[in-house]
Amino acid sequence: MRVRNSEKGLTRQVLSLILFLCVPEVRTEMLRYAVTEETGSGSFVANIAEDLGLKAENLSARQARIISEGEKQYFQLDRGTGDLFIQEKIDREELCGQIDPCLVHFEILLQSPLQSYRAEVSVYDINDHSPVFLNNEFILKISESTMPGNRFLLESAQDLDVSNNSLQNYSISSNDYFQIYTRDRSDGRKYAELVLDKPLDREKKPEISFTLTAIDGGSPSRSGTARIRVMVLDINDNNPIFSLLLYKVQILENRPEDYLLATVSATDLDEGINGEISYSIIQNSEENRQTFKINPLTGEIRLKQPLDFEDRENYEIDIQGIDGGGLSAHCKVLVELLDMNDNAPEVTITSLTSPIPENSQPGRVMALFSVRDRDSGDNGKTVCYIEDELPFTVRKVSKTSYSLVTESSLDRERLSKYNITITAQDLGSPSLATAVTITVEISDINDNSPVFNEASYTMYTRENNGPGIKIGKVSAIDSDSEQNAKVTYSLLPAEVGGLPLLSYISINSENGNVYALRSMDYEHIREFQVTVRAADGGSPPLSSEVIIRVVIIDENDNAPFILYPLQNNSAPANDLVPRSAEAGYLVTKVVAVDGDSGQNSWLSYHLLKATDPGLFTVGSQNGEIRTTRPLNERDSFKQKLLILTKDNGEPSLSTTATLNFRVVDGFSDAYMQIFEVPNEKEEDSTLTTYLVIALAMLSFIFLFSIILFVIIKGCKRRNFSEKYNSACGNFYGANGSPSNLVDARGTGNLSQPCHYEVCLTNGSSNSEFKFLRPIIPSFLSQNSEIDKVRDNGFLNSSHAGSQRESMSQDRISACVD
Repeated sequence: MRVRNSEKGLTRQVLSLILFLCVPEVRTEMLRYAVTEETGSGSFVANIAEDLGLKAENLSARQARIISEGEKQYFQLDRGTGDLFIQEKIDREELCGQIDPCLVHFEILLQSPLQSYRAEVSVYDINDHSPVFLNNEFILKISESTMPGNRFLLESAQDLDVSNNSLQNYSISSNDYFQIYTRDRSDGRKYAELVLDKPLDREKKPEISFTLTAIDGGSPSRSGTARIRVMVLDINDNNPIFSLLLYKVQILENRPEDYLLATVSATDLDEGINGEISYSIIQNSEENRQTFKINPLTGEIRLKQPLDFEDRENYEIDIQGIDGGGLSAHCKVLVELLDMNDNAPEVTITSLTSPIPENSQPGRVMALFSVRDRDSGDNGKTVCYIEDELPFTVRKVSKTSYSLVTESSLDRERLSKYNITITAQDLGSPSLATAVTITVEISDINDNSPVFNEASYTMYTRENNGPGIKIGKVSAIDSDSEQNAKVTYSLLPAEVGGLPLLSYISINSENGNVYALRSMDYEHIREFQVTVRAADGGSPPLSSEVIIRVVIIDENDNAPFILYPLQNNSAPANDLVPRSAEAGYLVTKVVAVDGDSGQNSWLSYHLLKATDPGLFTVGSQNGEIRTTRPLNERDSFKQKLLILTKDNGEPSLSTTATLNFRVVDGFSDAYMQIFEVPNEKEEDSTLTTYLVIALAMLSFIFLFSIILFVIIKGCKRRNFSEKYNSACGNFYGANGSPSNLVDARGTGNLSQPCHYEVCLTNGSSNSEFKFLRPIIPSFLSQNSEIDKVRDNGFLNSSHAGSQRESMSQDRISACVD
């Protein structure tokens, strides 16, 4: 039962070629089918898949569905087979009335990709209605003076069917006076004219009755009847005459009830009752009966209800004027409606895709919608648009169909949801518009890397901290959403002090808290840098990095270390003090270092105990030991001092040093032999033991100094620093330089590391450690924080002064590089 566009062969091939070459998202071809009204539900109409050139399984895969324009869904689509069936029985008269052809429009919508096909179904009429007269009986009053050939209009029968099934012919039962003729109106409808065949004679037959039959063109035909009674009137020789046989009226639609359309007027030359004219509307259809009314005395035609141009554009009214004698005249009134812009456009959203990813390319279709305006002319023309400054635009697909597409790139981080107002506006005056708002959500893609809230971080922790202590926190924010915004922290591999970085600190991958994994030693490492990476949970993940500078804060955990005089298990060294020394004489100097820094390394010196407390004093800042008064004969020739060296930390740490002095009259060998008094045998034996031990120590130091001198000359400075550091033990820092030596001048820490060589003469078996001189001018420090020791302040002579220099020239030789 399908209807094609007349040419089925060549036309179908041409259309198939066009469909193959043109692949728009919304097709404009029209599929046309036909059904007969009153066809039962479930009846087959056509195979949609075949007509679209698709396989039946494609309809199900692409979720094919039917969208009807009206409120009722008359058809249903079987996605499995592609067959189109009648879902609800169609009554053509209820659906279209007198409109012919009767068309039902709908759209076939396919997804993936989104496509739309328009279709229309012609509903063919069947002869299911008989002609019906509004009145079962008509009474005609005809004057006996009426001449044969006069025509009388009869009320038309109403047939709801159309075309051939509508009213086609009128007939009357057999009589001697009248014949019936069927006439056509301008709109194609039929009406009956009763024609007088021979003169009437009221005296012979005052009333004539016969049956009027209306017959339609159906097969089989249907008919309706009405009774006509002709009342023969007494003679009235003047008929009413209308001023116009045709009245034309133009009015705007939507005029209110009781609005005056026109006034018809007729005159009759007779007098009295025969001259009185009464007006009425004849040939009155049910629609005219509900729409118009006429004043029988004045001929004013008024509206019973407002007229709608969209329902009907013109009306034809038959007016009859009858005088008191029964004579009548007829005229027509043609009412033409003028359209007003009284219908706003109707917007129907047929498809909407939401959400859409933010990386959608321009031109992506998000929604399909149609616009309909029931007005005509410019009042029915529409334009569609959306607000400015939106990344979307409206494109026209067909006469009434539009699509909403992306126009520029989207950014969910800037705006995650759009409320788009689609406005359809007609071109009438004044213009009417309809706005429909749709919501389109933007789904996130991983297009933003995490961003740290600082360009770099500096974190502080005290040395000797407990493992697991939190030292700081890093934080990064990802402007994406959900999983794409979940930030995970990690440390990049590196080494600190020869150990893997991950053995020093760790980071919580969830919240960015940074923890120390081990106790830090300021003297071993003072600061280090670590790189933290923040990665999001997207696929693929995006990341960013930041540098953390971890600074170790010094704790007072190193006690001062005495460099001179060296404190060990061997016999203590004895310094010689001339008995002729005056007050303020510099006897020796205590040199100490502290491995800490800052105020923790500020050293002070204090005299704890002395053989003669009033004889010596120690400088609190520089460690210089001087005499407080001149020596005399009563002073013991053996003096012993206990010196306390402490730092300025909190709490303070300290170290003690023991110094032994010999008070002598001079430094010559003869005097030294005299000094060994034979009468004091026990004391001489002890002194000899000390001298032997001192000689052995000095010989070892001398030999070690020569070996060290050769190594320095033959090796690079870096290799020497490593060996020297090993030899000096804890006297030096990690880079081979002494840590925070005390300046003998009392001006602070020593600024330059020095090395000294011991030189002895041949006859020095009874000599003690006399003098040290620097043999290496300087070593470059690798750490800017390590203090340098100057060569003029590392060790001073145990016995200063011009007398001492002159007495020791023949026994002590300085070896200077």
